[in-house]
Amino acid sequence: MLGSTTLNKLFEDFSQLPLSDKEYAADIIKKQLIEAKREAIAKRAKEAMANLKKRVIKRGTVKELYKDLESD
Repeated sequence: MLGSTTLNKLFEDFSQLPLSDKEYAADIIKKQLIEAKREAIAKRAKEAMANLKKRVIKRGTVKELYKDLESD
């Protein structure tokens, strides 16, 4: 993780860029965020499938799941 000094320097440098470079950098950052979110979703889906195979999860109707929650 970047320190606050590094982030401050990044923001200072960013503010000095021409508009077209700022737009380009923002586009790259946006795409990287989308990819990071996609990877997180894929990881969570893989974990969910593994739990399903191990029968660690509970299945049922919404009513059944609420009933189970209330009994805990």
